[in-house]
Amino acid sequence: MDIDLLKQKARELAQNSYAPYSQFPVAAAFYDQNGNIYGGVNVENMSFGLTICAERNAIFSAATTGCRTIDAMVIYTPTPEPTMPCGACRQVIWEFSSDAKIIAICDSEKESVFSIRDLLPGAFVLETNTRNDTCSDNNANKE
Repeated sequence: MDIDLLKQKARELAQNSYAPYSQFPVAAAFYDQNGNIYGGVNVENMSFGLTICAERNAIFSAATTGCRTIDAMVIYTPTPEPTMPCGACRQVIWEFSSDAKIIAICDSEKESVFSIRDLLPGAFVLETNTRNDTCSDNNANKE
């Protein structure tokens, strides 16, 4: 798994962000358990509730191909400090992998590296969750 390649992919994708209202482009790229790379950008809408974050855009796009796991995700923002995913994105990342590695990068040399468990302690988990992957941890709240 080449994290530098993910970083490059996220930086390249950021130019495709559609952020006319916030002027805050975000891009995300991730590896699944098979080494495939998926990416997404934030897409804003004048009805702000319809905006989608880069992380969820990447995950939802990957899901259309059958992807059900995230191994590592890079999130890029053209800022001086790394930007972490919002709460909604954290929950969606958890849904696809309770062990995902999250790397937030920016225009400086700074980066933040966390597991999704660190970013979302006490994630919402349904006992009836029937997702079909080998990387799930449906009993995460029972530690």
